[in-house]
Amino acid sequence: MKFFLIKYRFKSGEQDAWHQEIAKFIAAIENEPDLKGRISYRVLKVKDGADYYHLATAADDDAPKALSQHEFFKRYTEKTKIAGGGEVEVLPLELIGATKLVL
Repeated sequence: MKFFLIKYRFKSGEQDAWHQEIAKFIAAIENEPDLKGRISYRVLKVKDGADYYHLATAADDDAPKALSQHEFFKRYTEKTKIAGGGEVEVLPLELIGATKLVL
């Protein structure tokens, strides 16, 4: 499995509209046959704040490559850069330990 953390401070646009874009992106992943069940994507926001954290998990090494080939991924990546005012950090993560139940 591969894990990624995408983090930024929301700086541009309307938050409700941005949340709709996030929902569209997640729906696109879930509706894409070659990605279904291979990519987990969660977006969290600091309550009453502007900091966003996207947690992406890929079930196999080829899943991120497959995702990056889709036009909806390219559009969403650009929109994320805009939302973050051009300051978006993508960090590959390494799993050290986990509980048995992962939500």
